[in-house]
Amino acid sequence: MAIQKKTGLGRGLSAILESPETDITSKDISGNYVAGAIANLPIDKIETNPFQPREDFDESALAELSQSILEQGIIQPLTVRKMGYDKYQLISGERRYRASKLAGIDTLPCYIRVANDEQMLEWALIENIQRENLNAIEISISYNRLIEECNLTQDELSKRVGKNRSTVTNYLRLLKLPAEIQAAIRDNSISMGHARSLINVNDENKQLLITRKIIAEALSVRDVEKLVRQFDKLVTTVTKPSKIALPLKYEVMKDSIQARLNRKVELHRNPKGKGNIIIPFVSDDDLQAIISKLGIE
Repeated sequence: MAIQKKTGLGRGLSAILESPETDITSKDISGNYVAGAIANLPIDKIETNPFQPREDFDESALAELSQSILEQGIIQPLTVRKMGYDKYQLISGERRYRASKLAGIDTLPCYIRVANDEQMLEWALIENIQRENLNAIEISISYNRLIEECNLTQDELSKRVGKNRSTVTNYLRLLKLPAEIQAAIRDNSISMGHARSLINVNDENKQLLITRKIIAEALSVRDVEKLVRQFDKLVTTVTKPSKIALPLKYEVMKDSIQARLNRKVELHRNPKGKGNIIIPFVSDDDLQAIISKLGIE
């Protein structure tokens, strides 16, 4: 009597590709499943990675990569996870994926893994932080997501990503900076070194003032460190005096002048009674009209 072979998933590439049971919920599949195996997968069966830390992809660089793929093919396979039968999700290689779509490529060589969401987030982060051009804010957001979504402490995170605890802390502190400063870091208008100095300034308005000065005057990190130490002196020289509200009777006077001249005017007065009236005009004829309305010959 012939013995019927068991039809378990096994460890072969065909099993992970063909079985509808092979997805991230399968209990019988380890993270090392068919490690190193490569398959050519239809590009329309692969979705992008929702845990991708990178937000910006340079269009000209993608176009260059797309042309290279057309001429040379894809040299380094992408890495995907199986989500279910004939459905995959990127773990790493989104630039190659985007460039291939741009080039009209139908199939992509891929390493296939089985991973849960926590592994996906961690792999995507580690794959990306190894790239020199990932900006500091993208790294900071990714670190924060690992801590919040994977319930890691800063010590555990530092071990996972191979960074000192102090380095991880410095990145996380960037997310406490105002949105304008975070945008400047993301756009490379200021560096991580500049940002570390700004973190030590307690007042948000002062942080913004220094940031604008860094950008306007192309200050070095050392310049900013000195600036932070001497900031009390800086504030007296670069900040504008606060605007003093006009007493009600002067507001009425200003409104009367505006009504008579049919244009907006400015009236400034300090507590000692000194000030000025500014009446704008757009041409010689306009100026003559103002003089006529004022009854000046």
